[in-house]
Amino acid sequence: MKSAVETLNPTRVRFTVEVPFEELKDSLDAAYKKINQQVTVKGFRKGKIPARVIDQRFGRGAVLEEAVNDALPKFYTEAVNEAEVNPLGQPEVDITELKDGELLAFTAEVDIRPTVEIPDYSGIEVEVDAIEVTDEDVDKSIEQLRGRFATTSVVERAAAEGDVVTIDLEAKVDGEVLEDGVASDVAYTIGSGELLEGIDEAVTGLEAGGEATFASQLKGGSAEGKDAEVTVKVTKVSARELPELDDEFAQQASEFDSLADMKADSRKRLENMKQYDQATQAQERVLEKLLELAEVPIPEKLLEDEVNTRKHSLEHHQLGQMGLTLEKYLEIQGKTVEEFDAETREQAVKGIKTQFLLDELVNKEKLNVNQEELTEHLMRRAQSSGMSPDQFAQAVVEGGQVPMLVGEVARGKALAVVVESAKVTDTNGVEVDLSDEDEEQDAETVEAAADADADADEAPADEAK
Repeated sequence: MKSAVETLNPTRVRFTVEVPFEELKDSLDAAYKKINQQVTVKGFRKGKIPARVIDQRFGRGAVLEEAVNDALPKFYTEAVNEAEVNPLGQPEVDITELKDGELLAFTAEVDIRPTVEIPDYSGIEVEVDAIEVTDEDVDKSIEQLRGRFATTSVVERAAAEGDVVTIDLEAKVDGEVLEDGVASDVAYTIGSGELLEGIDEAVTGLEAGGEATFASQLKGGSAEGKDAEVTVKVTKVSARELPELDDEFAQQASEFDSLADMKADSRKRLENMKQYDQATQAQERVLEKLLELAEVPIPEKLLEDEVNTRKHSLEHHQLGQMGLTLEKYLEIQGKTVEEFDAETREQAVKGIKTQFLLDELVNKEKLNVNQEELTEHLMRRAQSSGMSPDQFAQAVVEGGQVPMLVGEVARGKALAVVVESAKVTDTNGVEVDLSDEDEEQDAETVEAAADADADADEAPADEAK
């Protein structure tokens, strides 16, 4: 076999391959054997039909077609290996010459992983939010905890903010009651903002048995987004009683003996959360700077596939679970189709560039992923997916997704290398040390940037037909 490769652009090549006919012998034998098992010829046992009879009865062309389809993936793979390129997706194959007994010639065009130059990232500087936990932050956290321990008791008075009312609802659109617009015995805390716009004003001041009608835009259901006339009837008013904010409450709601200790722990927890947010912010901003510095050519076909994958995931999974169409979603978001398409394309470009760039950095720095790192990442991914680690691991193995997880961890480690060399300061001008941050957090940042799987793996050889 002879092969040559021509670079069409930084992300696409064309192979020209010539195969002497004798190298097709194994594929021709396999073709005759396969046809032998599929056809019947009077006077011959199944599987024992001579090749010349098959040629006469069914045509030499059918045999050649079967043999070529069998041989193409093998010769394409050999050409790829000789050229030492990394294909992305399936090739476009064109048979340019097929002379029986003499020659098979074909071309194969395919996108390839581009050569990426790692920019000098030693001078990257970013600014992040300072870690500041105020007394008000601590008080708000304690009040939220206090609210979880609140009790309610029925009262014979008009409803006020903070009360829990039990209500019946009926929604009409264009004078017609919606099939899914009726609800009974709904518990609602006035002022929580968890139901319809305008309901707080409608129920405030009503006693049990009181009724009011108000206009509101529906947030869900069959008439989502439409203006409706909503009738609300209060059947019960209950006052919320918060526990006293003292040492006894601290003992009831936490492992601490005093309110002061509980507040100190709450402050520490908030500081840790803000520190995590600060580290995530630093990683995201360092990644943005790195992408700005790098020139990363992107295969157009890969980009098109990634855009379509993102659209399909949003429309058929995320929106489908919420009962929304893409048109309704765009209406709610206040976006045009053109704006949505541009935004999706921009996100896809960022995801692909992130993967290509960090993959190159993984190779340059010779970064490896050990079993402990992979297991930790798997467990965190399982937790975020709502599956048990065993269930998630089984799904990953059965779906052949282990290399994907390894890639996520490796890219996280590559990003950590860049973050450690960057100068990160907070809004108070204080330099932030991120050298001890968990590389798993970097993996999550990379996953978010690349989200929707811009894996761009090499096509299997048997798909090259």
